[in-house]
Amino acid sequence: MKFTLLTLGLLVSMPLSAGVYKCTDASGNKTYRSKPCAEGQNKVELNVKTGGSTDLNQQENQKALSQQEQEAKEAQKKLEEQDLIQKQTQLKQSTLDESAKNQFLIKNNPQKYSAFAIPPYKFDDLTPLVKIYQNRLPDIERFRRQAAEKSLATGQCGRVESVELSDKSTKDGLVILVDCSSAKKFYVSEQELATNSQ
Repeated sequence: MKFTLLTLGLLVSMPLSAGVYKCTDASGNKTYRSKPCAEGQNKVELNVKTGGSTDLNQQENQKALSQQEQEAKEAQKKLEEQDLIQKQTQLKQSTLDESAKNQFLIKNNPQKYSAFAIPPYKFDDLTPLVKIYQNRLPDIERFRRQAAEKSLATGQCGRVESVELSDKSTKDGLVILVDCSSAKKFYVSEQELATNSQ
């Protein structure tokens, strides 16, 4: 009882603007002081005006947890950005590989293909139509080559003049337009090419 009265007297005698801290050490001993508790102690800040209290340990834990969550989100975002960069790099390389095959085919078959029959689609400089399907650029370049070969195989295409992605393409299936020197046009769908390759 005397200790409680002494504590109350101490609290009342302190300036109302000063912070009051209840500090509990590892042995369970409690002390009241005007300065923050030492590290390793349980800390409670008492509000002299309202009689309320704030558990500073809990507050610190919540702050640490919030910081950990923020760091985890930032780390996840960084991983996702790196993953996106890696996928784009792979996509660009695959597109370049397919474009190189197209140019090799044209160079070695000048009687069947005009020099600019299958101009490479450059990842960073795409037409609005091709840009819609940019995530499938390697497929598009491969389909252009296959559509040209399929058109020549009909015997109705004297020479391939132009091979482009058609505006008839949809998200469910790409369509390639092949223009021939015979004035014949071929619209070759992705599904047709898939059937022929089986």
